[in-house]
Amino acid sequence: MIIEIKDLRFSYHGEHPALDGVSLEVKRGERVALVGPNGAGKTTLLQHLNGILRGEGEIRIDGDVLADETLDIIRGKVGFLFQLPDDQLFSPTVYQDAAYGPVYQGLEAEEVEERVNDALAKVGMEALRDAAPYHLSVGEKKRAALATVLTMRPDILALDEPTSGLDPRGKRELIELLGKMPQTIVAATHDLTIIPELFPRAAIMEGGRIVHDGRSEDILKDRALLA
Repeated sequence: MIIEIKDLRFSYHGEHPALDGVSLEVKRGERVALVGPNGAGKTTLLQHLNGILRGEGEIRIDGDVLADETLDIIRGKVGFLFQLPDDQLFSPTVYQDAAYGPVYQGLEAEEVEERVNDALAKVGMEALRDAAPYHLSVGEKKRAALATVLTMRPDILALDEPTSGLDPRGKRELIELLGKMPQTIVAATHDLTIIPELFPRAAIMEGGRIVHDGRSEDILKDRALLA
């Protein structure tokens, strides 16, 4: 298993638990959608995968237990894509945003250049490498933000509402892009229309718990369960 979560618990400011004993295992290369109502704990669970949030319980990423001493290693393995790309893009150009992670890691200039060029090519943003992120469309911003994640060459992509705010064309482009990604993918989404194309498995969350986990095909046919 590349992701192992056991009895994960987390509360914001000591209030009602946002995660209430979540356990989840994900195989390498698997694609899993987290679905459920607002406040179910989907984003909170995602943000535990690379230590943005830290709760009680055990998380293993590719065999490494998430802890203070392994945080940098795990953040290199788990790339997180925020729901709002403006939360992820802060540099004057797309290129500089994509280069930030490798530069921060202390990689040589040649390696940084190679990684950025490779990531921008994968998301189709080579022509906009010198563009200011705030001039981009939402779809372009999503792809630029994804490039910043890919430059770190993660094994896992944690995606928070990846199609949020996209028009039909942007949504189609992102679906096709994600469909080509070799990484293990875990995504929180309200958009059930993308699940048949991208996520063979779905975990339904409610009240900070996983209340059902199974084949997306079966879940999407179960009207009572979805209701």
